[in-house]
Amino acid sequence: MKKARVKVIQEKEWKMEGKLVLKEGKVYILKNEELRTEIIQLHHDVPVAEYREKWKTVELVTRNYWWPGITREVGQYVGVTCVSE
Repeated sequence: MKKARVKVIQEKEWKMEGKLVLKEGKVYILKNEELRTEIIQLHHDVPVAEYREKWKTVELVTRNYWWPGITREVGQYVGVTCVSE
């Protein structure tokens, strides 16, 4: 919890389930660039995805995951991948 910079754990927001930390029911992802990028890729780069927009990807990722700056990181990833396509 220290890594998440959580000073006060509010039972409504944060919970522990086994080894998972949940914030409002979503899996909290530690600051691990490789893991975060993989999660974004899995929600953005799938062949069935007919969209390449930031907000749709943010919506898909945040259905199950949360970390500080998630919207910014998705935007950066989408911007880089769309430019290079």
